[in-house]
Amino acid sequence: MPPLRYWTQRVRSDGSWRNERIKAPGEELAALRAGLGHSAGTVPALWGFYTSPTDGQVTPELEAEHAALSLYGLHQQSQSQPMHKRGVSLGAALRGLRHNDRFSGEAVDRRVAAAVNTTSVPALVYRLRGLVTQLRAIKQPLDYDRLLQDIKGWHHPEARRRVRRSWGLSYHSWHAGRDGSHPHTASS
Repeated sequence: MPPLRYWTQRVRSDGSWRNERIKAPGEELAALRAGLGHSAGTVPALWGFYTSPTDGQVTPELEAEHAALSLYGLHQQSQSQPMHKRGVSLGAALRGLRHNDRFSGEAVDRRVAAAVNTTSVPALVYRLRGLVTQLRAIKQPLDYDRLLQDIKGWHHPEARRRVRRSWGLSYHSWHAGRDGSHPHTASS
């Protein structure tokens, strides 16, 4: 059985801390954030946090784990509640951001479009960095295991299309009210 990812070691599947006294230490989060803007394997502070198998080569999984660890360190920074919550896809988290009054919906749409239209993992991670900062501002968690898998898939065109479709469907989904109205435009 592979070791648990950093966030899973600290957060239960229901989104609560495993141990209230040992959440995510600030020095560890700083080490994770040190990976932002750097390639997998190039930041010694992150080496102890990697759980992906490798034969000494950078694999898509290791690159995705590096990105997810770095983004998690950014997201969890200064937060008392866990920012990893199982089942919250990036698209759903960004939908929460889109419909939050703190940010312009049109500006969020532009940032999301810029992220999903990238074709390289470094460009995607660069775009996600800004979005994760906004998610942190509204205390919106997301599933980092799923994000890791999505980033891993970004290396391959067909998988990238599937991830884009999944994010897009989650980002633009809505459920009609009993009267058929859109929940974000219906009067209360």
